[in-house]
Amino acid sequence: MGEAAPPPSPHRGLDFMKLESTPVTTPTANAGLIWAIAELLRGDYKQSDYGKVILPFTLLRRLDCVLAPTKQAVLAEYAQRKDAGYDISIFLNRAAGQSFTNTSRYDFALLLGDANNLCANLRDYVAGFSPNVRDIFERYEFDKLLGKLDSANLLYQVVGRFATLDLSPQQVSNESMGLMFEELIRRFAELSNETAGEHFTPREVIRLMVDLLFAADNDVLTKPGVVRSIYDPAAGTGGMLAVAEEHLRAMNPKAKLSIFGQELNEESYAICKADMLIKGYAVDRIICGNTLAHDGHAGQRFDYMLSNPPFGVEWKKVEDAVRKEHKQKGHEGRFGPGLPRVSDGSLLFLLHLLKKMRPAKEGGSRVAIVLNGSPLFTGGAGSGESEIRRWIIENDWLEAIVALPTDMFYNTGIATYIWVLSNKKAPERRGKVQLINGVNCFKKMRKSLGSKRKELSEADIAQIVQLYGAFAAGEQSKVFANEEFGYRTITVERPLRDADGTIQRDRKGQPKPDASLRDTENVPLQEDVQAYFAREVLPHVPDAWVDAAKTKVGYEIPFTRHFYVYTPPRPLEAIDADLQRLGAEIAELLNVIVKPGAVRA
Repeated sequence: MGEAAPPPSPHRGLDFMKLESTPVTTPTANAGLIWAIAELLRGDYKQSDYGKVILPFTLLRRLDCVLAPTKQAVLAEYAQRKDAGYDISIFLNRAAGQSFTNTSRYDFALLLGDANNLCANLRDYVAGFSPNVRDIFERYEFDKLLGKLDSANLLYQVVGRFATLDLSPQQVSNESMGLMFEELIRRFAELSNETAGEHFTPREVIRLMVDLLFAADNDVLTKPGVVRSIYDPAAGTGGMLAVAEEHLRAMNPKAKLSIFGQELNEESYAICKADMLIKGYAVDRIICGNTLAHDGHAGQRFDYMLSNPPFGVEWKKVEDAVRKEHKQKGHEGRFGPGLPRVSDGSLLFLLHLLKKMRPAKEGGSRVAIVLNGSPLFTGGAGSGESEIRRWIIENDWLEAIVALPTDMFYNTGIATYIWVLSNKKAPERRGKVQLINGVNCFKKMRKSLGSKRKELSEADIAQIVQLYGAFAAGEQSKVFANEEFGYRTITVERPLRDADGTIQRDRKGQPKPDASLRDTENVPLQEDVQAYFAREVLPHVPDAWVDAAKTKVGYEIPFTRHFYVYTPPRPLEAIDADLQRLGAEIAELLNVIVKPGAVRA
């Protein structure tokens, strides 16, 4: 293709070939420069779709700048080895000094030099990337995007504006680039409440989760050269992984965090993978697919795990795969302890994470996960939910549960909780669970974002982490023995009688139970069943008995009950005084109403 000069129109009078690169300042300022490019899309795109254009072009420009110094060396290596008949990626990566390459002759400068063939040349350029990068642009449906921009006469303008940005590593470090990219993700997420709720967890909630996750390992994580792994099975756009990496780097600049994740939504997966690539991580560890149906990291174990899985969302689409694994693999698989009801699959993600804990003798693991209130108490003794809680608590993996304020998330105002779990509990925590009431730890936002009206301040996060670290009973923190969450559901039977009131008996002479009179009682696990029965049941129904064969053990965590504070009603005298006062006010108001025919003042 020839390299014709760009036409003077219709590019709004801008000659991008003569513009100098914009110098770098701060991640937020750079995000502002890129954000301004989105204004080009006004009218042709909905605001909620701006990110689908700007984010992949931001990545493309960054990669273009990163590969620029070694571009010619890679092209020479490719020309020499392209017909070798074997995988030459290792040689190309070595020439590029990166984990990815591009073998197209184009870069942004050459692309703008042939405006008439810009769309075709851009497709050639993207096709020249190594598969680990090309996959990202395919998830963005970049080819279709180029066609739409070209048809709207916007492609040259968008490419030209990005060409003016110097996103080279010399000007923008991986850390700054990552922060800038996250800022763009946040801004675009806020343009759409649906997108924000689905793919974007509030950053301050993630920070609290990470602080709780690392709190018990501060001494280890500050040692020089420490290497740890972290995993998110519902990675979204990678926010949790990014904050964890930032936090560890702040604690110990020489520490290394190996990042792993999986995400179902293709666009979110592309954003997450692009963010990891921008920061210099091995993007092959970010997998696209449904975690519950297909474990992209099967057999692997991790030091730290955190997640905000979709809650209140049914898992019917993967029901066959999940039930098959549950039945065929049992506890050797991920879902052996039990299955929750199909209407909410959040506990399946928790089971998935617990299966990936390292054995305690190999250092163990720590887990932090956001769940709604349902997993605390849904399901009676013997149900899937109760059996999952029982398995977790009886294995002594549950460290703490933190109640968050309502209205913390973008698409829901419901109560949410952070569960902290570990198979390497500190000695003082063994056999115990801490409940922390953080519902009043918030500040109101000046402007609501969807359902999000509250946020955690630095002081709020510090307060909750301090409560966790103190591990003491108080107004906002309570500590319980594991057994206090357990109970036995006993079946109370009463005899079947005929019309004359005579008890009907079986062949062995035992009374037959009357199913219509059958009842159940929940007896705390720490209490003797017979003592409870004698005290609570027999005084009311002396002919009753317990069918021990039907007894089931259950677990629930009645969080709200433990923090409920009784507020006595006001004295009747005070209420009566208020009523008299209001009555007098009403009478006074009635006296000043203008009567029919009266002249108004």
